[in-house]
Amino acid sequence: MDNLIAALPLVFDPFNLSVMMACALFGLFIGAVPGLSATMATAMLVPITFYMDPVPAIGAIVTMSAMAIFASDIPTALIRIPGTAASAAYVDDLYKLSQKGQSGLGLGLCVITSAIGGVFGTLVLMVAAPQLAEVSLNFTSFEYFWLALLGLSAAIMLGTGSIVKSVMALCLGLLVSSVGLDTSSGYPRFTYGQESLLGGVSFIPALIGFFAVPEILRAIVHREKLEQAKSISRVSELFEGLGATLWKFRTNLARGSIIGTVIGILPGAGSDIAAWISYAVSKKFSRHPEKFGSGYEEGLVDAGAANNSALSGAYVPAMVFGIPGDSITAIVIGVLYVKGLNPGPMVFINNPVEVNAIFLVFMLANLLMVPLGILAILLATPVLRVPKSALAPLILGFAIVGSFAIDLSISSIIIMITVGCFAYLMEENGIPVAPAVLGLVMGTLVERNLITSLIKGDNNPLVFFERPIAAVLGIVTLSLWFAPLLIKLYRSRWQEVAS
Repeated sequence: MDNLIAALPLVFDPFNLSVMMACALFGLFIGAVPGLSATMATAMLVPITFYMDPVPAIGAIVTMSAMAIFASDIPTALIRIPGTAASAAYVDDLYKLSQKGQSGLGLGLCVITSAIGGVFGTLVLMVAAPQLAEVSLNFTSFEYFWLALLGLSAAIMLGTGSIVKSVMALCLGLLVSSVGLDTSSGYPRFTYGQESLLGGVSFIPALIGFFAVPEILRAIVHREKLEQAKSISRVSELFEGLGATLWKFRTNLARGSIIGTVIGILPGAGSDIAAWISYAVSKKFSRHPEKFGSGYEEGLVDAGAANNSALSGAYVPAMVFGIPGDSITAIVIGVLYVKGLNPGPMVFINNPVEVNAIFLVFMLANLLMVPLGILAILLATPVLRVPKSALAPLILGFAIVGSFAIDLSISSIIIMITVGCFAYLMEENGIPVAPAVLGLVMGTLVERNLITSLIKGDNNPLVFFERPIAAVLGIVTLSLWFAPLLIKLYRSRWQEVAS
């Protein structure tokens, strides 16, 4: 408590607060522009942080990344272009809420659940960082393989059509993820002699292609059939029905925060996977799974809370053991070393005041998200008054710029257009896009950990069940695969006996 009190002047220093405010606005802008990621913005901030003390330097990155992850929900709701892979998990629900005239409720849920999830993750970070970091260190390639398969299983739950079509979409995503150098031998696959594909298909251009290009094509082809989303004219619209919805799904809010924090703690997982898994779990245990994807609030609550709680959770292994939880904390670790706050168990003994100041910065950043998020929503919603057909050229321009900005390569634009055309054909034929996106996200993780585990176990498949945590994850994953089939067989058998 003494260290916490001593940290207050560091956090509420006027310079620190002004830095956090400026970076919050920067994060809102980055998140609202499709294609510009929080990781990219963090890399841009690093040279500036060299001239700051440790607390404002970390505060700048924490505040900016939290705001950017929330702000990615704004284009998701307005023009159906998710700013991040996390937003892609619930893009259909959020966008269709806007089409129903409930954009205020949808974005209000996003900002409040993101803030609550972030505060929860911060409290976990403050109270149980060393203990939880020890658990994350027990995860090897075997555990990550099952976790990745669990994520792929979630792709089938995310599909709004038939299971066959969801599997088809998932396989397409896995096929795209296999482009590039083989993870074990380094042999190029499906590159067709193009050097730009040796590193694989760039994820951000593909993500923009999956969602932006189909919207542009629909605006041209089905102009008379498009529903125009309704704009938000006053702040109160963001809170109409918000309290009742949060109370109705209070269990989902707690579950999403817990899932996000736990997955965030696992090195390399991050908020993207947390949002997808949280949304899939929400659909699996919902009383109305058929409503998901049609503008239903339940999945938004789960995934929105998981987004920012995972962001806080990722700092647990980063602070305690110097192991990055995601790409942002990988950059933060470098900043911590430069500032003399060497990550590790001793940082809590050698620099207790600075560490507690960083914890307080997390809390303040998530609390700032509410007023600044509301301001960003009100400034962005005039876009809703513009007809989609008129917005199409502007959307295409942002999509091209966002894709090109990744590696300054024309190939990124070609990837975006190619993937977008496939996505349009998929949606026109009732094939869901979400499983394909998740397959692209998780494909490399599954392949790398599968090959690594088989090499460790000398190609013996039983080694995947020898470790306790891996065995539990494996049983859960296999249960998800075979339980529906066994239940169906049992019911049919029971009906035969009864008849």
